[in-house]
Amino acid sequence: MADTAGHERFFPYESPYPNQREAMDRIANSLARGQDVLLEGAPGTGKTLSALVPALAHARDEDRTVVITTNVHQQMRQFVEDARAIASEEPIRAVVFKGKGSMCHLDVGYEECRSLKETTRSLVEAEADRRELAERSEALLDDVRAGEEAAAEARAAVVDELEAIEEEIEELESANVCEHYRANLTRDTEAFEDWLFEDVRTPEEIYAYADERGLCGYELLKEGMEGVDLAVCNYHHLLDPTIREHFFRWLGRDPSEVVTVFDEAHNVESAARDHATRTLSARTLEGALAELDEADDSRAGRARNVIEAFLTGLESAVDDALGFGEREQVGENWHDLDVANDDRRDDLTLAFLDAYEGGGIDTEIDLALQVGEALAEAYEEAYRRGETTTRQESPTLQAAGFVADWMAEGTDLGRHPMAAVRRDAGTDEVYGRAELYTAIPRRVTEDLFDEVAASVLMSATLRPFDVLADVLGLSDPATLTYGLAYPEERRRTFAVEGPALFASDREDPETQATVAETLANVIRMTPGNTLCFFPSYAEAERYHDLLGASDAYLDEAGTPTEDLRRRFVAEDGAALFTSLWGTLGEGVSFDGDDARAVVVVGVPYPNLSKRLEAVQDAYDRVYDDRLDAGWRYAVEIPTIRKTRQALGRVIRSPDDYGVRVLLDKRYTRAGRDMGKYGVRDSFPPEERDELIDVATEKVEFAILNFFADLDAYDGDPPAP
Repeated sequence: MADTAGHERFFPYESPYPNQREAMDRIANSLARGQDVLLEGAPGTGKTLSALVPALAHARDEDRTVVITTNVHQQMRQFVEDARAIASEEPIRAVVFKGKGSMCHLDVGYEECRSLKETTRSLVEAEADRRELAERSEALLDDVRAGEEAAAEARAAVVDELEAIEEEIEELESANVCEHYRANLTRDTEAFEDWLFEDVRTPEEIYAYADERGLCGYELLKEGMEGVDLAVCNYHHLLDPTIREHFFRWLGRDPSEVVTVFDEAHNVESAARDHATRTLSARTLEGALAELDEADDSRAGRARNVIEAFLTGLESAVDDALGFGEREQVGENWHDLDVANDDRRDDLTLAFLDAYEGGGIDTEIDLALQVGEALAEAYEEAYRRGETTTRQESPTLQAAGFVADWMAEGTDLGRHPMAAVRRDAGTDEVYGRAELYTAIPRRVTEDLFDEVAASVLMSATLRPFDVLADVLGLSDPATLTYGLAYPEERRRTFAVEGPALFASDREDPETQATVAETLANVIRMTPGNTLCFFPSYAEAERYHDLLGASDAYLDEAGTPTEDLRRRFVAEDGAALFTSLWGTLGEGVSFDGDDARAVVVVGVPYPNLSKRLEAVQDAYDRVYDDRLDAGWRYAVEIPTIRKTRQALGRVIRSPDDYGVRVLLDKRYTRAGRDMGKYGVRDSFPPEERDELIDVATEKVEFAILNFFADLDAYDGDPPAP
């Protein structure tokens, strides 16, 4: 059994929230058994500390490191606050790690940075050798003057070495080096580590510290991470296998010495899918052909056979997949085309094989890889020696690697071959790309969860647990659920018997009038602000314009939201219209009057797309014994999780109160007659039990009664 009393020394506040102590105890016991944990806790129930406190205690006892990760920027800031609070009570060594791009003083890529470091280190080492040889030369000169016979010959050999080192240094000094990293290697930086662990430092603070001193903070941080108690990072440091290997090495830990904690873990599925997906554009293939034409390599001709045939196949597959008039509609964003077939290889592969006229695909792919590797090494050497100002990548290596994967993995159940097209803004030319889309994310996550000591995945919306475990490849995890422990009388959740807002019905004027009137009533009867979530930004804009209120805020796609959020919460009685698939639907707190009501309009299914169809198809094939597995895993469950996340923007503390409104017939009991489109039963049982069905014309009275019972109105309540 775990030391369930000892871990509370890491709890930084006076007393835990309701259920928090029990959660910490259960997680401590699971970690002691090496068992993964799935923790679902309602917003405001203290999930982060519930996981972090026992994880840190376990790591301290077992000489391990805790890595806590999120893909939500605001949660990263919360982790820093929690870590600082813990460190004030129980000394811990913690680091907050971001990618090189956010901490580097030079605008260079990863490979360029690596080359710069190698050259810089070589220069510093050569300068050290020069100093040592100069000292030996001076000492031998004294011996020569003292009449030692062997000293003259020995000194001559040292002088020869010194001249060779001088030539090497002269050559390296003309190459590309990083002066910030050079300062790291040549100056005393011990003060940095003392400063680093005096507090929990943010990447921005580390950058500023290093910038003031002409140092490279990114490399200093990497060197100071070994054996820390806690590391805070982004998802990609764990989900990308290559980055993860480096990251664990910087920590000085084997994977079995790491405990991972994933926050907002309902996002791991899509994040893992994105990390595993690979693409290759026609532009890269064209670059590879141009590179091979210039290459002085006997293998280049045979390498060209396979690269050229794949480009021809891609162009042919794209042309065939584009419908009548579709090419003219293509814009500057990638437009997906499905080239997969149920009964044979995908159309791109078939077109590739038809175009290929070489002497063996596998052999010539291997030759293309060899040529690409040789060219990449030559480019790196040229950059290191200062012959070029940027480190060139080899498109041949990129193309050959992708084609090799395409042929090897194109029939894998977890991979889905796709193509896409876009229009070049400069030339107006439409060109394509091939994509190995990863439909099943467990091919990325299963290895991670198998190799680390244990993992805790937490979110307000993880259920159903069995589906999450299947999708991510978790074996027999412990499952914990903690709902809102706050008084039920301080919240209401209404399922409104309004129109079922299928996409085909959204243009109906009568439907729009009913939804707009219901929204207006919710906003008018709410003493405080109202959040309105829609299936898309277009629908949010539609109802924002229909209501036409002066204190209505519209969140638009691609615009920064933090300033909008600040202006909105400064109001009283305002409404914010946004997409449920935007950035305000999760990870953002609206406390107290910041949001007293939240409305989810419609069932916000994601837009039907080629890749969503691919995910559905993959789940149907992998779980062919489960009825509608593709629909449930790929569409219904992610949609309900998003809906539950949106509802969680209100009721954030024991003293909070508010109303949640689900505006669509499919959430009501009557919606159960609509087959798989009725979603009431997709909610967890205790949340489903709180749903109160109400007619559209009764919503304003229901909200009035709730807030009046709490004496929430400042003066007389609005008239219904």
